[in-house]
Amino acid sequence: MADPRCPIVLDPTGQDIHAEAARLRERGPVARVELPGGVLAWSVTSYDLIKQILTGQQFAKDPRKHWPAFINGDIPADWPMIGWVVMDNMTTHDGVDHARLRRLVSKAFTARRVENLRPNIENIATELLDDMAGAPEGEVVNLKAQYSYPLPARVICDLFGVPDADRGTVLRGGEVNIDTRISPEEAQANVQQWHNAMDDLVTNKRQNPGDDLTSALIAVYDEDGSRLSHDELVGTLHLMLGAGSETMMNVLTHAVLGLLTNPEQRELVTSGQLPWTSVMEETLRAQSPVAQLPFRYAVEDVEIGGVKVAKGEPVLIGFAAAGRDPAVHGASAACFDITRQDKAHLSFGHGVHHCLGAPLARLEADVALPALFARFPDLSLAVRPEDLEPQGTFIMNGHSSLPVFLTAPVPAVV
Repeated sequence: MADPRCPIVLDPTGQDIHAEAARLRERGPVARVELPGGVLAWSVTSYDLIKQILTGQQFAKDPRKHWPAFINGDIPADWPMIGWVVMDNMTTHDGVDHARLRRLVSKAFTARRVENLRPNIENIATELLDDMAGAPEGEVVNLKAQYSYPLPARVICDLFGVPDADRGTVLRGGEVNIDTRISPEEAQANVQQWHNAMDDLVTNKRQNPGDDLTSALIAVYDEDGSRLSHDELVGTLHLMLGAGSETMMNVLTHAVLGLLTNPEQRELVTSGQLPWTSVMEETLRAQSPVAQLPFRYAVEDVEIGGVKVAKGEPVLIGFAAAGRDPAVHGASAACFDITRQDKAHLSFGHGVHHCLGAPLARLEADVALPALFARFPDLSLAVRPEDLEPQGTFIMNGHSSLPVFLTAPVPAVV
């Protein structure tokens, strides 16, 4: 086995997320990686070790307290991944600070509020499907751009009351933040643009509150009278709007792709022999929408997975690798199979940082997937699966587009 301390340079283009994960796994369950700018970190690919890290106390989320390189100014403001470090929200806090933020956000993000979104999600799906149906017969349609992305993007923007005219600006920051090909100049400019867009949204909602989550977050108080600060509000919007659009976009795209490339499995769900939830859960396992999630930091010297992670070193959580861990799912771990009994995955996280948006994501899939295949029963890929282009990032696991035909080809006249 190669020395796990010798870094693998993560491919910023994300050309083959799963091949890179396999290469990392060959180094062991915890492998040294090099990030843009020459920053060294560790990537964890073992399902069991990731679960241990997510529930233990040896790794923290707050770079302001636990990443010496950032605290000491060794990580510049234009580092290409700086957006994952400077945001102020649940994902960059631990302990009592994290618990307070999560309580405040969860009060505005209740299960009943989420379930009440079903009619809106159904309306958005119908509208998008109607728009696609207007395409000329035989024309190639980019399903990602016309369905997988706009559906969750519109749902999350509606939920947080983002004005229609501001949605492109508000969502742009999250789109750039996940791109690991960007230059230092683009990274620094994006942090500023993203912050300004969220700042403007909060200011607008303070002046014009409505029946939306941004207004609710502004108004909510904890039991002790504390509330979200302005920076925490802005940081929370960074998190919820970005995650609510980008990750679900990849889930829907991969779910559709999985069914289009496995017609016998497609028949099982479209005929009602298996529930659509089996598609969602297997997609989350085999194609986690997040490949390498930044960051956690060792709070002390830690021996894990046969290597020593020094205090203060950053760690990436390899969710895409975890779902395909052969130690959990055997020799068929890399295969998309909605009939498998054990679809265990960690794609929504685990422990105290488990994703608050998981119920919304499952609801969106429960509406979007059956609606799509009912409307276009002859849906098919317009390219070979191996010709699909990557998303352009090692953080996310996705494709840049999903070209499809909505209807069966018209037979040629002989």
